Amino acid sequence: MSFVVRALIPVARASAVAPRLCTDRPARAPIGANRDRTSTMARAEASASAGTGADVVFALDFDGVVCDSEPESSISGWKHGVDLWPEVFGPADAEKGRVLDELRLVRPVVETGFENTLLARALLEKIHTVDDIIADWGGLMPGLMERWGCDRGEMVAGYGKIRDDWMAADLDGWLAPNLVYPGVAEACIAAEDSANCDVFIVTTKQARFAQAIMREKGNLRIPDERVFSQTVSGLPKTDVLADLQANARDDAVRLVFVEDKLSTLEKVCKVGAALERWELYLVDWGYNTEAERARAAANPRITVVSVDRFVGVLRGAAEGK
Repeated sequence: MSFVVRALIPVARASAVAPRLCTDRPARAPIGANRDRTSTMARAEASASAGTGADVVFALDFDGVVCDSEPESSISGWKHGVDLWPEVFGPADAEKGRVLDELRLVRPVVETGFENTLLARALLEKIHTVDDIIADWGGLMPGLMERWGCDRGEMVAGYGKIRDDWMAADLDGWLAPNLVYPGVAEACIAAEDSANCDVFIVTTKQARFAQAIMREKGNLRIPDERVFSQTVSGLPKTDVLADLQANARDDAVRLVFVEDKLSTLEKVCKVGAALERWELYLVDWGYNTEAERARAAANPRITVVSVDRFVGVLRGAAEGK
């Protein structure tokens, strides 16, 4: 198998922007978007019926755990900005490099892909600084949405269309800047191929994009019914975890949730006893800051893990250890 190997550089500590690659190879057929149209109820029913026989259930976030998608998501945010506001972005092509550099720095605050579009415009027009965004993006974003007359549903659909159009025109070019973290795909394959483990992807990314990257860049094939897109289904990750826990074979099944977003893990902690069986891991190579890793280390429910330890957990579970 082959997949992209890249040095692990946590976003918050990076001193350089990852290369934004393109290709001259002919485009392949576009990947269909229909799998993202599964209803919330159907998706919930799928989670309830899947993965009941394993000794270990892994629920993995995608962006920042399996894949460094920041280069592509930032470019897509710029492209979406050009599409939405040509009068703003059209004359500003000379600023594109600066904005993409700054988008990488603020990537830890992004919850859903379309936020890259808002961030691109805010950074382009220098409405907010990188430090301001890192400190209070949750407070700043609603004001920008109102200021620019943005509707969340339309933004999600528009951002997705930018990606679909890019994939249809140049699939290899879209895949190139989506970078699978070294060792992670191989370990996921070992776990997925083992009778001891069930691997689920629980992500804010639209499922068709996650599946394309896993398949094409990591040779990793997770069944569609095990990929849960919060953006599409509307289900909080805590609800998906509750479904998976309720439908595990028995109380002896080990449950492991791996995230790069500390705020998501803290939401699981706040649920309390209902989700206390889950082992919670914050990866140290994803989209989080040094301060967040320190806060996680102080939380007795959360373990901060390196990529080597994470790979070891997956491989150990696959081998029944």
